[in-house]
Amino acid sequence: MDASLHAELFELLDITGQDATECANLLDTPPTKPVLQAMEAMQERLGAFPADSIQADGSTQAAGSVEMVWIEALLRFAPSVHAYHLELGISPAVSGASLADLGLQLRINRRVHGSFGLDTWSWMTLHMAGNLFRLGRLQFHIIRAQDQRSNWVLGVHIPEDGGLSPALVDASFAEAGSFFPKYFPDKPASEATCDSWMLDPYLVERLPESNIASFARRFTLDRCTDAPTDAVYFTFRQRGLHDLDKLPRGTSLQRVVLERIDDGGTWQLGHGHLAL
Repeated sequence: MDASLHAELFELLDITGQDATECANLLDTPPTKPVLQAMEAMQERLGAFPADSIQADGSTQAAGSVEMVWIEALLRFAPSVHAYHLELGISPAVSGASLADLGLQLRINRRVHGSFGLDTWSWMTLHMAGNLFRLGRLQFHIIRAQDQRSNWVLGVHIPEDGGLSPALVDASFAEAGSFFPKYFPDKPASEATCDSWMLDPYLVERLPESNIASFARRFTLDRCTDAPTDAVYFTFRQRGLHDLDKLPRGTSLQRVVLERIDDGGTWQLGHGHLAL
């Protein structure tokens, strides 16, 4: 199908190029039962503030088939999320910036695998619950807190498409500080949390003057858990730890990521919080 027939949807989701053609092909026929079931699952979560993404259900379908089902379901369901945002009074610009992560994730998938697909489809189901927003440089996910420090918390996520200068991060937190009290006044969040390999203390130690280290130091580190492949994936967009000798070492970050593994170390997720 001609992608231009879906131009408004693809502009909302920032889907471009060959990805737009492939997505148009998925929308060319009526949705199958699995697609409708996926949409129903997302509808049940819309406005319910879930903390977790939808996971694969153990279906015997091949992974690629599952991805296609969820890509189509995400495409078909996104207008409902956009309408939900607008009903809350949220601007089309913020809603669009939030949902545009779908197009970004499709482009990342093409870089990682060399083909159309979405191995991060589960991550995108968080956006479709209507409580994850891109505000400037960062994404904020308002959810119920898992501890006793507050009732609601903002989970912070870091899209790949930009730097992490202190000014950009400050502006993003400032926008969040006015956005959530305005649109979710009955869900006051006094704390933000972040779970990321960027909060691994090793990275702060090795690159203390970097923007990543500056970002990490904003958070009080609560604990760390092993995540051997995360640093490689987010630095090089490679799944797994194979052929590390073939990866570039042109930047200080690339060198630090690979040298730690060369030395027998293991990258971790840092789990931290900060007061808003």
